[in-house]
Amino acid sequence: MYKSIIKPILFLQSPEKIHEITFSWIRKTFGLPIIGSIIERVYKFEDPTLEREVFGIKFKNPVGLAAGFDKDAKVIDDMAKLGFGFIEIGTLTPKGQEGNPKPRLFRLPTDAGLINRMGFNNGGVEKAVKRLKKRKSTIVIGGNIGKNKLTLNEDAESDYLYCLEALHAYVDYFVVNVSSPNTPNLRDLQEKEPLKKLLTAVKNANDRKEKPKPILLKIAPDLTNGQLDDIVEIVLETGIDGLIATNTTLNRGNLHTDVKQLESIGAGGVSGRPLRERSTEIIRYISEKSGGRFPIIGVGGIFSAEDALEKLEAGASLIQIYTGMIYEGPGLVKKIKQGLARFYQGSSN
Repeated sequence: MYKSIIKPILFLQSPEKIHEITFSWIRKTFGLPIIGSIIERVYKFEDPTLEREVFGIKFKNPVGLAAGFDKDAKVIDDMAKLGFGFIEIGTLTPKGQEGNPKPRLFRLPTDAGLINRMGFNNGGVEKAVKRLKKRKSTIVIGGNIGKNKLTLNEDAESDYLYCLEALHAYVDYFVVNVSSPNTPNLRDLQEKEPLKKLLTAVKNANDRKEKPKPILLKIAPDLTNGQLDDIVEIVLETGIDGLIATNTTLNRGNLHTDVKQLESIGAGGVSGRPLRERSTEIIRYISEKSGGRFPIIGVGGIFSAEDALEKLEAGASLIQIYTGMIYEGPGLVKKIKQGLARFYQGSSN
């Protein structure tokens, strides 16, 4: 019903407008006892074969909601009802910021993708903390952290440390985001020396806590093999806990959308199906290069259980979805879990 009726109606509105409407509807309805219980019953599916323990955290299942959907931790309890194994909030910055001018989110129906240049729009980490203090669900939460647009790269460390300190008691793991293409010069922090310095500072601050949390790094899909080699070396050298592969891509070479339409859209990172193959390549490369010595969360172009399994077999321990849910509907979470369970049950027979 979603793909034949609901999606065509939703796609009549601009993507960001629909996101706002959907968000408002989720907040108003999912929390109502009757509707909430119906949602949970419809989307509930758990199986022992799906359980995972990754970087010391137990997950009911390996399917997570990627950062970007619930930037400000407004619908954690509501989205947990859809059956996710974990939810990642953010990207959060020390100060609230509007992000880039609208329009900044665009659909690519021909390619089953999105282009976004949101620019870390969020209300600031302190407001998110207030909401996290009130959450009721016990779902695993990741905190994706970044720097404010006006913060120079040489001062970026202080922004990441500020967010780490503010969120530390309220999330289960952290993601250092230096790979968004929509904040000027942010990706320069992926270069070897700046990245090593930043991750060392974050790791040291985390280690001083009574209960340190896992620290992950989210990387871009546009890195060369040489840069990926550096990333593996840095992860092992700094002792952070793992990677998220990958963020959105600047590459548009495999898109089928009309060139004039792409030119009219302008700058931004591509997510969705066009990213699937490249993100899987990076997961496989890093897993092989590192000898599987640290976990990887795979994200990019997951629209089915087969896509999820592809990421897991390439070396990912967990996966995340976002754009796939926009095109396939909220039932995608359950479909992926059912497909994975069938595979694992079949493998054990």
